[in-house]
Amino acid sequence: MRTTVGIIGAGPAGLLLARLLHNAGIDSVVLESRDRAYVEHRQRAGILEQGTVDVLRAAGAGERMDREGLPHDGIELRWQRRRHRVDFPALTGGRSVMVYAQTEVCKDLIALQLKEGGPLLFEAEALAVEGADTDSPSVRFRHEGREEVLECRYVVGCDGFWGVARQAVPAELSRVFERTYPFGWLGILADVPPSHDELVYARHDRGFALLSMRSPSVSRLYLQVPAGTDADSWGDEEIWDELERRLETADDWRLERGPITQKSVTPMRSYVHEPMRYGSLFLAGDAAHIVPPTGAKGLNLAVGDVVTFARALSYEKETGSAELLDAYSGTCLRRVWQAERFSYDMTTMLHPAPDATPFDHRLQLTRLERVAASRAAEADLAEGYTGFPLD
Repeated sequence: MRTTVGIIGAGPAGLLLARLLHNAGIDSVVLESRDRAYVEHRQRAGILEQGTVDVLRAAGAGERMDREGLPHDGIELRWQRRRHRVDFPALTGGRSVMVYAQTEVCKDLIALQLKEGGPLLFEAEALAVEGADTDSPSVRFRHEGREEVLECRYVVGCDGFWGVARQAVPAELSRVFERTYPFGWLGILADVPPSHDELVYARHDRGFALLSMRSPSVSRLYLQVPAGTDADSWGDEEIWDELERRLETADDWRLERGPITQKSVTPMRSYVHEPMRYGSLFLAGDAAHIVPPTGAKGLNLAVGDVVTFARALSYEKETGSAELLDAYSGTCLRRVWQAERFSYDMTTMLHPAPDATPFDHRLQLTRLERVAASRAAEADLAEGYTGFPLD
């Protein structure tokens, strides 16, 4: 099997890249180790930046998102029973975000790919990227019980942190930057309408809490818990009680409770692999970088990566120049590090560390008060949250 671009991974990054390349007249093959049902139902991020929304619309993948997604023009910060709303459009020249789950993005892109795009192979496990330092790399993979080889001009690894793509970069050329946090997020899905019409980020001495949603009838909520916590060690009523404590306000706001349908714990870490290109191999998304979920950057960073690659390859096709492809790693990393900085700032402002001192607690409160009192500080948060430019 031969193609121009071999894409490993059919998450939102790999699927969107295949769509962008198809629209540019560039052929590709997507290899996904899981089956279609798994890809369409794995719960992940749900906040789309303005740039991601614009890209999906331009790619022809925005119709259902615009019909069923929930546009959000701000978030609410809470601390010491106080409430402060951050108005995104007023602070960013009209930018906002969209609540639309990653599972739904994948469903939309899969349907488009199967209807109009190139091959999308499910249950096709990538085993290795070979010849990455040449002009004719290949991906060895297992599909339907036999090993096959996909010959390419370029390989794009959208296969996540544990995938094979990054393993093809020689260790002596790799630089890794990472931070592991001593806490995680206990997340729940609940069959109850959200208790607020926008996301609520709460800093409390007992730990962080987040009120989010998946739809007008399904709430998504999170609690800061110690690293390594077993989700099943928390009872349903215990979770609701703790959410109520941490989200408490001085007015008559109330948290609505309902049946919890899913529990999980998400670890918190920051990770960047440099470079994001080795020869004919390009890394995108979690294969190259991970951010804590506090700032909702993960999926959106992956979109930025594949948009950058698709533009660069289209430029080479049109002009014969590899200038933008050669700049891929540096271009992506500038945006990645801004997102890492933003996610770190949000995480450290809102999550009390297990070993935090009274001085640390006061600094967190002072940072929140600064956002509430300073338009410049508030605008910096709004610009980071709605997304850094994709160009």
